[in-house]
Amino acid sequence: MSSVSLDAIREKLFVSVLSDCLDSVGLMHQALPSRIRPLDEERVMVGRARTAAFMEVYHHEPGTNPYELEIALIDSLQQNEIPIFACSNPARVAPWGELLSTAAKARGAAGALMDGCTRDVRAIRAMGFPVFHGGIGPLDSKGRGRIMAVDVPIECAGVPITPGDLIFGDADGVIVIPQTVEAKVLELAFEKVTGEHNTLHDLQRGDKLADVFARYGIL
Repeated sequence: MSSVSLDAIREKLFVSVLSDCLDSVGLMHQALPSRIRPLDEERVMVGRARTAAFMEVYHHEPGTNPYELEIALIDSLQQNEIPIFACSNPARVAPWGELLSTAAKARGAAGALMDGCTRDVRAIRAMGFPVFHGGIGPLDSKGRGRIMAVDVPIECAGVPITPGDLIFGDADGVIVIPQTVEAKVLELAFEKVTGEHNTLHDLQRGDKLADVFARYGIL
């Protein structure tokens, strides 16, 4: 795990450069698929993964609480953590909405990520809480899906995520940085951002792309 602050990562870096740097260390499948989108493209999400595995169900037993583990996860969130819901049938359930967003934001969460749907879209956008989702729909999870385990390794939209992994989301999508390579990837990313700034400056003054690429090796 890197000693670089999350604020510095949020202010200086972005998803595409982190994706490039993950490629550089041989991890070329860390970006969630393009269907995972932000509710608000102006929001940036950077934080540590807290995971939940949703299992598809077709029945709710009266007298039981289908939200038990969901509530426990949200109430235990710490500053800059990100609840991540992996849904076995993403199109069938909208496990995230206004109330969970409000509770997570109050706990200091950095955002929320799911491959399932989300709802209460206007309210979440109005509160400015970053949510990255696999679709928008009204379907409550009750009787359709239930969290079976929290803080366990999961796959969200096909990408493996371990609790504590660094998650970064912006208008280009979401990237997962495993803790085992985090320090190296961030080192490369800060170096690449500096090079990209120099590249951009030279292109803006009219230098030819071929000459700038030969100079910095960045495209």
